[in-house]
Amino acid sequence: MRNRPMAATALALALLAGCGGDDEPVADSIFTDPPTAPPPAPAETTAPPAPQTVDACALLTQAEAEALAATPLDPPLAGEASCTWTGPVTGPTAQVEVYAGDGALKILDIDRQLGHVFTALPGIGDEAHLEDGMVFVLVDGTWIGVRLVRLDDPALFAGPLEDAARIVADRL
Repeated sequence: MRNRPMAATALALALLAGCGGDDEPVADSIFTDPPTAPPPAPAETTAPPAPQTVDACALLTQAEAEALAATPLDPPLAGEASCTWTGPVTGPTAQVEVYAGDGALKILDIDRQLGHVFTALPGIGDEAHLEDGMVFVLVDGTWIGVRLVRLDDPALFAGPLEDAARIVADRL
């Protein structure tokens, strides 16, 4: 117990010793001379072109989405760079999704990493690939993805998905 008052006294002395001293005075300003000339103007650069923004709901009409799904669909719901048509609650289960831009490319990249099997579709856009339930199209640097959700065999919808790819490529 006798060590506590000594430790407290030693700590107080150390703190007080750190507070005092004969430091040199600090200059009022870090600049000794004012600048004589203004800094040079930044060089003009050309900004890269902005990526094309695409209205995903304008790439397929209601009738085209219904033809792809082979069933009536509710009106589309627009999202950021996407559009979704859902089947009525009375059935059958169906959904058509259109993705435009980086989202479509991200889906394609993930599906490739997962080892999905793709079929090239020559003559559609700059590049086009079909997999079960989805088709991807590249036109002028913009990727478009069209996904069909149905509970039937995906092979039944390969032709309609290819048709949808041609439609969206022509509209871009």
